[in-house]
Amino acid sequence: MDKLLIVVPIALYLAVNLGVGIWASREQASANKSGFINQYFIGGRSMGGLVLAMTLIATFTSASSFIGGPGVASARGLSWVFLSMIQVPTAFLILGVLGKKFAVISRKINAVTVTDYLRARYQSPAVVILSSIALVLFFIAMMIGQFIGGAVLFQTVTGYSYIVGLTLFALIVVIYTTIGGFKAVVITDTIQGLVMVFGTILILFAIIQAGGGIDAITTKLDVINPEWSIPTGNGSAKVYVLSFWILVGLGVLGLPQTAVRGMGFKDTKSLHNAMIYGTIVIGFLMLGMHIAGVFAKVLVPADLASTDLVIPTVVLQVMHPVVAGLFLAAPLAAVMSTVSSLLILASAAIIKDIYLNYIVKDKTEETEQKFNAKIGKMSTIGTAVIGVIVFAMAVVPPDLIVWINLFAFGGLEAAFLCPIIFGLYWKRANATGAILSFVCGVGFFLYCGYFKLSFFGMHNIVFTILIAIIAFIIGSLVGKKPSDETIELFFSEKSN
Repeated sequence: MDKLLIVVPIALYLAVNLGVGIWASREQASANKSGFINQYFIGGRSMGGLVLAMTLIATFTSASSFIGGPGVASARGLSWVFLSMIQVPTAFLILGVLGKKFAVISRKINAVTVTDYLRARYQSPAVVILSSIALVLFFIAMMIGQFIGGAVLFQTVTGYSYIVGLTLFALIVVIYTTIGGFKAVVITDTIQGLVMVFGTILILFAIIQAGGGIDAITTKLDVINPEWSIPTGNGSAKVYVLSFWILVGLGVLGLPQTAVRGMGFKDTKSLHNAMIYGTIVIGFLMLGMHIAGVFAKVLVPADLASTDLVIPTVVLQVMHPVVAGLFLAAPLAAVMSTVSSLLILASAAIIKDIYLNYIVKDKTEETEQKFNAKIGKMSTIGTAVIGVIVFAMAVVPPDLIVWINLFAFGGLEAAFLCPIIFGLYWKRANATGAILSFVCGVGFFLYCGYFKLSFFGMHNIVFTILIAIIAFIIGSLVGKKPSDETIELFFSEKSN
């Protein structure tokens, strides 16, 4: 009976998301004035402030925000909370640095993906192909982490098998993303963002109540985890924690899945509202969930097989089955929103950025309708195929979701941070710099990850980004200058 009480709210929630996907697919079919590609991959650039904020937050937060991160916080204490809080200004930073300039330029060049922007800015097939490959590979790694997180949580809380949980929500998210495109993604992201806020309130309240209040919890923590309140406690070296802030703070400017949101908003007012809404909501989510993880230490057994099990275990212990089902919708929302965004962009990288730009040769006005239909079918099939691949790779899960997610973060930042930022703000930036930065940055990051190298106690993302920046500057200085047409297009104050 308890199983049923938990599963019913989840099933209803998943049904709502599927319904949104079906509705969005019909809306998309009747809104093809701007073409299939513009609708499917960027939603016709129609996002308002609340939707923009929520889709940005929902894309950025993930299984690690609700499961992996709070789990690590339970072991390390407030040091991990301090680390997570650097993400508070993420929406403000992304939209402030990229938003307006990205929006103006993307409309000028009719870009619907970050790779569209890179192709127009650097005029190099090598930049586009390398970027597309990196995007797909690191997105797959990130999606695997999300699928695992959602399935583990479902298994732990409901008692159903890992495969049942994985199949259930993977099927829903792949279907609604495949048929609904970007519009389905941002609408469901908005719903999921609100669900995540509600879920955070539920879990934090339940843990504090079960622990006997904040004073009682902190007293118990002083006994069982004496270093919980020390910023560098439980092995969290100060340098390492501070270096992590580069990965989850400054470096997020290089994440394609968040950067592309800067292309899809409606107007300047929407942008400014999203900066405010996004900062408030993401601050609440990060603080609430990671504090919940710290406090959960007093409620869970010391011999859990993985810190990923902390939140699921607490949910089972302290929540009524119906409430547990309502809470479970929050991390599943985080998983689904992240996966849906990554799926649509991975599909775009293959169909839009490689096939459409470098493989298809013949597209005439007479065949426009037939061509759009063909691209539409390929895009939906591509999205579904990528989803199936990720599902298959998640069937046998590795441990520690948070590290899978952070690995993918680092790889994407190594590949995209310099080409995006320098391309927007430095006229001398060119293809040589972008390629050299990509090769050196991604190569160094993978090398350090494979051999488990660390420098001066810092996360290797610090030296990865430093090397990528140096390589970009050197390559741009020795390479061919961008054409006058490119400079005019990207740095002129005029807009189309």
